[in-house]
Amino acid sequence: MFAFSTTAAALLQRAAQRTMPSARLPSGVLGGSLSISTLQHLPGSHVRHLGTARSIAESKILLALRSPALAGRNNFLRAAAGAAIPSKAAIRGRLFSVGPFKRFSSSLSSSAAQTTGVAGSSRPGGNSGSTRRTVDAPIVGYWTLFCASMVFGIIVWGGLTRLTESGLSIVEWAPITGAKLPTSDEQWESEFEKYKQFPEYHKVHIGITLDDFKKIYFMEWFHRNIGRLFGIVYLVPAAYFVSKGMVSRSGIAKIGGLGLLLLGQGAMGWYMVASGLEKELGERPDAVPRVSQYRLTSHLSLAYLLYAGLSLYGWNVFRANRLARNKIANPEALRALMLKPSVVSFRRKITAATLLVGTTCLSGAMVAGLDAGLYYNEFPTMGEGLTPPLIDLWNKYYARGKPESDMWRNLTENPVTVQLEHRVLAMTTFFTLSALWWQGRRLPLPRAARVMLHTMYGFAWLQVALGISTLVNFVPVAYASAHQANSVLLLASALGLYHTLRPLKLLPK
Repeated sequence: MFAFSTTAAALLQRAAQRTMPSARLPSGVLGGSLSISTLQHLPGSHVRHLGTARSIAESKILLALRSPALAGRNNFLRAAAGAAIPSKAAIRGRLFSVGPFKRFSSSLSSSAAQTTGVAGSSRPGGNSGSTRRTVDAPIVGYWTLFCASMVFGIIVWGGLTRLTESGLSIVEWAPITGAKLPTSDEQWESEFEKYKQFPEYHKVHIGITLDDFKKIYFMEWFHRNIGRLFGIVYLVPAAYFVSKGMVSRSGIAKIGGLGLLLLGQGAMGWYMVASGLEKELGERPDAVPRVSQYRLTSHLSLAYLLYAGLSLYGWNVFRANRLARNKIANPEALRALMLKPSVVSFRRKITAATLLVGTTCLSGAMVAGLDAGLYYNEFPTMGEGLTPPLIDLWNKYYARGKPESDMWRNLTENPVTVQLEHRVLAMTTFFTLSALWWQGRRLPLPRAARVMLHTMYGFAWLQVALGISTLVNFVPVAYASAHQANSVLLLASALGLYHTLRPLKLLPK
């Protein structure tokens, strides 16, 4: 005989009536007990409901009902006979063995050799061996690509902050307390009074009202806060993945390096802003209160490096997992294709072209830092010819009183010269990518590489069109922002092409 509590018996009666309203359970149930013979003669549907009722009343494992093992007659009889109630861990295991939970848990699992690619190793002085992961969990790839998308958004918003001349509206660096936006009139007045103490208010935003100040303040405040949010999104999951053994040794080193790059990016951001708050900019009549073009370029270069590193890391994680799960068709043939001399030579050219794209992007930062886009707003000429007059290109004014030794400063501080440099780099990059696209069409490249090749070439055309439109229209905010955003996409497509051309690695067995 099997004893049931009064609550369980009532639930059993209710379950049976829901299934067959005209039927009643044997009297043994109502009395609080039930025999094996009675259970064995009950219809299967009754037994399943009895199992459900006992689960509700006695063990509360309703979450595991998706597992057919708990609904059958034999399993219910074993449970009624006093078998061990499944633990929370067992219930969780059953839940993660069905439906979408199974797909998600596979990315979190660190024990499946096919997914993790682990190699055995032994501990000194111990009898049991440990494992060392050689392939990062798939969820790490999703995480890094999400972080890369956040960096893309930060770059675009940072460009808008610069274009609207909002970057110097917050004159203090408060990593914690600065996360809160002023709410009261007194707080806004306090921030406005601080801003009035610096040169930009007196030379750029002359006579700005409090309402206008709130607009530029929000632009910079939001830019800083999405940077803070990115820090949390990166550092917290990174610590979790590493602590749970979901990252390989090489992956830990990469995550650590990207984390240092992230911290350096934040520090460089404030170092850049500080250059535009110097009192000297207000004392010199010819000085314009703006951030140093050198620091702006350094700040943007770190952002591009962070974006590139996160993207490549995420793509490599996905490729390694597909290879470990045997989801890449004919990997040996693909590996042999990538090692062909013609493909190897093409990959080297793509690597050089990717570096050229990055260099052109950074020269654009120099143009932005000097407002060089407001000079010679015509294309392809610059004045009466393809190049401006020599006096505009190589002027003693930028030698800072040392024409014998410091004329080189025209290359980085003369807006006309910097714009010409950007034009030359941009057109060189475009024609280089065009030639590589023409060559790549005739090579036996895999499908993914062909897709990235055409994508890169499309972004190259769009970048040239946006650059010319931005220049001839005197740098409107919409065009200039789109030009900067597309530069990131062009770099991403070049990196993607480089990634698809890399040979498949041999995973440890």
